[in-house]
Amino acid sequence: MSKKALLAGLALIASASAFAQPAQPGVAVPPLSDIGYIFDTAEVHGIQVDVVAKDFAQPFALEALPNGDMLIVERGIGLRLLRGATGSNPELVEGRVAGVPEDAPDIFAYGVIDIAIHPEFAENGWIYFTFNRGVPEEEREEALIRPGTFEILRGTWTGSEITGIETIFSAAGTAYAGGNRVHVADDGMVWAATTGPYEGTSQDLSDVYGKVLRLNEDGSIPGDNPLAGQDGVHPAIYSYGHRDQHGMTVHPGTGRVFTVEHGPNGGDELNLIEPGSNYGWPDFSFGRDYDGSDLTDLPFGPDTVEPLVVWLPSIAPSGALFYTGDVFPEWQGNIFIGSARWGEINNTGSLQRVVFNEDFGELRREALLAQLHHRVRDIAQGPDGNIYVLTDGPTHAVLRISRGE
Repeated sequence: MSKKALLAGLALIASASAFAQPAQPGVAVPPLSDIGYIFDTAEVHGIQVDVVAKDFAQPFALEALPNGDMLIVERGIGLRLLRGATGSNPELVEGRVAGVPEDAPDIFAYGVIDIAIHPEFAENGWIYFTFNRGVPEEEREEALIRPGTFEILRGTWTGSEITGIETIFSAAGTAYAGGNRVHVADDGMVWAATTGPYEGTSQDLSDVYGKVLRLNEDGSIPGDNPLAGQDGVHPAIYSYGHRDQHGMTVHPGTGRVFTVEHGPNGGDELNLIEPGSNYGWPDFSFGRDYDGSDLTDLPFGPDTVEPLVVWLPSIAPSGALFYTGDVFPEWQGNIFIGSARWGEINNTGSLQRVVFNEDFGELRREALLAQLHHRVRDIAQGPDGNIYVLTDGPTHAVLRISRGE
């Protein structure tokens, strides 16, 4: 049986049995408190956690602006403006930000997914988006789940809307329209992490799915990309063999790129991206199949790069941030990664903190905010040095982590 036929069969089975299966295991979720929390952590003994905003749709990305405002991506729908997020009276502006294009009505798969600002945003106002362009129903392949085309858009922020949006990069073919990320480094290079859990696209060097991409700020492709100029290879590819990448960040001191990706059942990864390198999927994985059986014979191969950090069981990672602020000197250089759930149990999300040595060797890790039982989708460092956390369900919220008194 071909892979496409197998996927089609699995999709039909899943659809037919969706109403017959028992609910997934999960724990009760207490409502978020409007009076805030004080939590103890390993290095900072007493953090203040407050709700800054809530009651918006499908959160996936959070971006802090230099003036203390923040933009929230409602995945597949549009943007919301959180004005004065770092101040004492934050306001979630009613209605969505004008200028952001819309797509198909499937709010989970298509439309705007992630957002990043240019390092010279204060001067040029440039905002970058990843965008899943839906495929007309009559053109969809039966076996391909949520087919779409990956794009990167750029527009200019006016203070209240986005103007002059243009597509600066577009994939030639379609694939699974899942989560993805974009980050603009201090040198202006645009990095994008794409999804490739199905169809073997992660190992196919002719397309951009399941890859880390490197572009110039205008969307053109740098001539010094590691695979540029090779026959049959897409020149934007910087690394490949990735599965479902939901987090990306650039280390502020070294400029090294890090991504986080979902394994299947377990085997979630934090990867340090090396030029032209293969990260193994789908031939190698620390994860298992969803029925608990072995998925691959080995977790990594002789020609693949091992992950820096592996989560067993899964944490469903999303969003990544290296902390550089002065509010928490104990956390400087630590990486924070969102978690939607732990060990396939619903309502067990947290904010993961990993401490490295100078060579990015893991020293220890800690789960923060687990007491709230919310999924964490993204993390941002505000210009005030506090940490802002985007949570997903049952209360969609922006939380502020500050130093407790």
